[in-house]
Amino acid sequence: MQNRTNGNAIVYVVDDDLDVREGLKSLFQSVGLRSHAYGSTAEFLNAKLPNEVSCLILDVRLPGLSGLDFQAELTRTQTTIPIIFITGHGDIPISVKAMKGGAVEFLSKPVREQDLLDAVRIALDRDLTRRDADSKTHEPRKRYNALSTREQQVMALVCAGMMNKQIAAESESARSP
Repeated sequence: MQNRTNGNAIVYVVDDDLDVREGLKSLFQSVGLRSHAYGSTAEFLNAKLPNEVSCLILDVRLPGLSGLDFQAELTRTQTTIPIIFITGHGDIPISVKAMKGGAVEFLSKPVREQDLLDAVRIALDRDLTRRDADSKTHEPRKRYNALSTREQQVMALVCAGMMNKQIAAESESARSP
């Protein structure tokens, strides 16, 4: 389970059933995964979450904001954490909605442990891949933003394939009244 995530990954569990939360925490501990469990989406949102590879196991039926509504809220706020839904009351329309919303998996309770562990592995790998891609674009974006407005304009002309002489001519005509 600690393949590409180097053992730093965290599995978050949001379920209103204490027995389910404790059982899942024990399962993840048995395979060397860290986990944190919450009884509601509000409790999860109020937690200070570290910036580490993670995934969220989310019950569909929760008091207050349902799991599906919470998934939509996370999407709206551009919070990108892979979600695995678990439910004791699922049906096809609910599972289709969850999957269309980007869920990694939709599992029925009682959950088969290996199915859940497989889904967690996929979710953690997905989050790691996203983080790797984000880090590759972060430094160039940071450097670009450090350029002056004029330097950014010249950079756009360079990226458009213009030669130095063409850029100089373009710059000269832009300065002329």
